[in-house]
Amino acid sequence: MADGTRTYKIIRSKNRKKTMTLQITSEGNIVIRTPLRTPDSEIEHFFQSRKIWIAKKIKAREVDREIQDSPRNFTEGEKFYYLGGSYPLEITEPNGVRAPLILTHGKFLLTREKAPHAKELFVKWYRNRAREIIGDRVRFWSTRFDLVPTGITITSAWQRYGSCSAQNSLSFSWRLIMAPYEVIDYIIIHELAHIKEKNHSVRFWQYLESLMPEYKKQRHWLRENSHMFRL
Repeated sequence: MADGTRTYKIIRSKNRKKTMTLQITSEGNIVIRTPLRTPDSEIEHFFQSRKIWIAKKIKAREVDREIQDSPRNFTEGEKFYYLGGSYPLEITEPNGVRAPLILTHGKFLLTREKAPHAKELFVKWYRNRAREIIGDRVRFWSTRFDLVPTGITITSAWQRYGSCSAQNSLSFSWRLIMAPYEVIDYIIIHELAHIKEKNHSVRFWQYLESLMPEYKKQRHWLRENSHMFRL
């Protein structure tokens, strides 16, 4: 359907009892999910009531895309994220520095001789931290909720921060290590929940909320701050 400026797709479901939801897909398409017998007029009213929100979201995604497409320069003073914090980069001489790239005293130190390989070093550094910290958090929450994965893999995915395979093997993007601990925990618990509930059904979200009552707050943070994860 269309309102003259934007079109939207309607997905009706007999399993949906009362509420309507609106989603903007990664491609920018608008999808409204609604109970089976909801009148078109009610759907249109729902859509119209969300138009300002839709415009803001689409604009934010355009800005995110511009940020993602803009390259990192890896220059002195440029800031990089780790566990929700923002740390400036300092190019330094190798004297006394234990490794070509370290985080110490509130800043990243990169040796001058390795500066041409800055991106490669950052990816390696982030991946190693992700493997260590995410691995520890998965084991912690797995034990707490008795949800045991068959394996853990660290990937380079850009926006798919986590996934759970049919065999209950979990994958997480190393980029997630740039987010605060509570956001990392949300993604981990989300994927652990898929061990019990495989799809994003109403039952899945209810189960996730029972494991992490404040998950919506972390989910919102992730949606609003995805630009942090570029490198």
